[in-house]
Amino acid sequence: MSDPALETILPPASVMPAAAARPAAIAGDHLIDALRGFAALLVAYFHCRQVTWIGMGAFHQMHASLDSPGTIAAWLTFPIAWGSAGVPIFFVISGYCIHRSGASRLLANPDYRLDAGQFWLRRLVRIYPVLLAALALTFVADSISLTMTPVSHKILDIGPQAFLVNLFSLQGVAGKTYGSNGALWTLSLEVQFYLLYPLLFAVRRRVGLNAVLAGVAVINVVSALTLAPHDIVLFTSYWFSWMLGAWIVEARLRGYEGFRFAYVAAAALAVAGCVAFHFGQYGAFQLWAGAFACYLVKALSRPLASGGVLMPVFSKLGEFSYSLYLIHLPLFVLLGSWLFRSELQTSIWVSFGFTLAVLPVAWVFYRLFERPALNLASRLRKRAA
Repeated sequence: MSDPALETILPPASVMPAAAARPAAIAGDHLIDALRGFAALLVAYFHCRQVTWIGMGAFHQMHASLDSPGTIAAWLTFPIAWGSAGVPIFFVISGYCIHRSGASRLLANPDYRLDAGQFWLRRLVRIYPVLLAALALTFVADSISLTMTPVSHKILDIGPQAFLVNLFSLQGVAGKTYGSNGALWTLSLEVQFYLLYPLLFAVRRRVGLNAVLAGVAVINVVSALTLAPHDIVLFTSYWFSWMLGAWIVEARLRGYEGFRFAYVAAAALAVAGCVAFHFGQYGAFQLWAGAFACYLVKALSRPLASGGVLMPVFSKLGEFSYSLYLIHLPLFVLLGSWLFRSELQTSIWVSFGFTLAVLPVAWVFYRLFERPALNLASRLRKRAA
């Protein structure tokens, strides 16, 4: 299914009064933070449910009737079967956030050129101190988990070669993810997106974003057809999802508020993604990315002032979503190994408890490692300004 918004030529740039633009931008930032927090929690609980619970099929055979709160709670988690949808949400948000600054400057000054060295330096400072700490935590957690038998099947190689493969973001090409931290497969793609972004930006200056988006779509399809059958995971197979976020930035800067039935299209694509997931994850990811893009471009044009109770909660989670994403799996595996010897549980309450237990650990990890990295990246940005 095509996205009509992507076939629309961007409208002429419009200049909004600064007083009106700033509150809208702040509200949009809160929405992005909340969506990032939602995606991180969705992926984390999706993994926790896999690590701790017997699964819906086995559970249904044991509990066919809704005869207890635990049974009802378990059935309410059924949509989490598609929890990996949080990954394409992350990709779209990443493209939006990374391109926002450069796009703003480019629209204000068509001759603007991105400083690739400064961009890569800030990305390096932002990502690698936290990644290094997460790999160290994974090593410690998995080393402890390996002492408990039976050993969880989630734990892969934690040797030096696997460590270096993941440190240099080559998982999916030169090796597998590190230890039990299977979520790291997406981080390698993010790093690859960043490495190519200055080139992408230069091409966008010459031919425009719509042409770049079309070219990336072709690359995306070719990459999927040629690399996926050989189990090679490269950024080119997911590039279009990331580019949708970049497209949304420029659309919003030019005043585009989404097409009339954007939310309907988002719902239709989301459902189509859930159906496609039955046949394979890759196709589902593309559809979910399109669904989220339809939603986001519309939602950013009408950001909620408060968002009720959930918006502040998810926004807070969004602050340390990177830390949560990087460390949740080895901690879930460690808890499962320690408390249950990696045996899957019939009670869904365990998955809730594990998730709640990991959240404060992720916040402490954020304070210790991610926040200092953010502060350093911010100082580098101010120096370059």
